Amino acid sequence: MKEDLQVYDSLLQLVGNTPLIQLNKITEDFKGEFFAKLEAYNPGHSSKDRIALYIIEEAERKGLLKKGDTIIETTSGNTGFSIAMVSIIKGYNCILAVSSKSSKDKIDMLRTMGAKVYVCPAHVAADDPRSYYEVAKRLNQEIKGSVYINQYFNELNIEAHYRSTGPEIWKQTEGKITHLIACSGTGGTISGTARYLKEQNPNVNIIGIDAYGSVLKKYHETREFDSDEIYPYRIEGLGKNLIPTATDFDVIDKFIKVTDEESAHTAREIAKTEGMLVGYTSGAATQGVKQLAEQGEFDENSKVVLIFPDHGSRYMSKIYSDKWMEDQGFFDTKNEVNAKTIEFIK
Repeated sequence: MKEDLQVYDSLLQLVGNTPLIQLNKITEDFKGEFFAKLEAYNPGHSSKDRIALYIIEEAERKGLLKKGDTIIETTSGNTGFSIAMVSIIKGYNCILAVSSKSSKDKIDMLRTMGAKVYVCPAHVAADDPRSYYEVAKRLNQEIKGSVYINQYFNELNIEAHYRSTGPEIWKQTEGKITHLIACSGTGGTISGTARYLKEQNPNVNIIGIDAYGSVLKKYHETREFDSDEIYPYRIEGLGKNLIPTATDFDVIDKFIKVTDEESAHTAREIAKTEGMLVGYTSGAATQGVKQLAEQGEFDENSKVVLIFPDHGSRYMSKIYSDKWMEDQGFFDTKNEVNAKTIEFIK
């Protein structure tokens, strides 16, 4: 920040230090206190700003990047947006291999941010040449002066959250946190945050949210990869059809699975009860809390932090669209957004 002016040099100085907000209505029937870590307050509106900036600056420090080079990444949308934002400010080209499961809103945002986008089929094996993993690898081999972020298998993904998200939560809760609830995709957020929190207090319970159709929960319990667990699901940025090395399963106490439908409805419920327009995975995290509360996970002394990874504006054509919800077979009048709240004057 400029010494004499209340001015930041760039958006990058706004990454991190996101607020922790108490949830009041959606959790009012549960024992304990519940807090949301609102990662949409990052300048790129998601937790992925943290890893994008950290990994790119580490590559710069090691001399792997110079002005005009190309950064390549696989993404369901949020990491791509963050990388595109950092690339613009630092002077790099950006190429993104994106899952076709990503919302149209996200893909349009990536293109608006100057990235070249390859949309790859979501429901193919990770080693299929059409998968976004393999497309990114191929582009990295073909393009001279390119760096592949590879967030699923990059230890720096974990380190970014160990150095930022974990310490922030510990300070914001004055060390009183008893549970961390976080969705697991690449696993960097939950793993890095958990590592830090467990170092401060090994008794903090770390609970990962997984999707039906993903292999993570069973792998955590058995350390065996079971391809029979894999089938298509709709939530973006949650669960996996492979085992990311950016997930430290040893610092996670357990996983709980949530459905596409309940997570979508819960995201809408958060908007209507807490006034927070949050993304699909925030709905999934809160749905996990609902299920855990029913199982008696919390007591009067529980102080539970949920990570809300991104903003709901990226899902207007999906979970906040009545038509999309109806097309998925998810629609019900309880969480209807549009039909009775808009009146056209003729």
